[in-house]
Amino acid sequence: MNVILDPAMLADALAGGVLIGAAAAGLLLINGRIAGISGILSGGTRPGGAGWQWAFLAGLLVAGAGAALAGLPVPHALSGQSLPLLAVAGGLVGFGTKLGNGCTSGHGVCGLARLSPRSLVAVLVFMAVAGVTVFIRRHVP
Repeated sequence: MNVILDPAMLADALAGGVLIGAAAAGLLLINGRIAGISGILSGGTRPGGAGWQWAFLAGLLVAGAGAALAGLPVPHALSGQSLPLLAVAGGLVGFGTKLGNGCTSGHGVCGLARLSPRSLVAVLVFMAVAGVTVFIRRHVP
């Protein structure tokens, strides 16, 4: 597969990264909380969950719905995938976040920014497993 570096796609990725970083920094500065999505979801579903957790999660859904309504393209990795496959993948990610005591956003975005050794190990494991998964999915019949 040839990868074409489209300047518009690179600009979109940069803008997305800046927005994610700004949201994570804003949550930490304003609320003193780490923007780990699995932790926010877990905390929001517990009895007495905070309203900010539901507002944060709703913002994720609204942003995705807004992008779809604006006609922005679906990420290539999601296009053409079956709903059952995506559901199984989501379940495995949920299991992994429980096993790793955090998700890619908590460890990768926030943990690495705080120079957490535990987050560095977690991210290295995430990336290694992702690489093996992509290799198997693309090259093993």
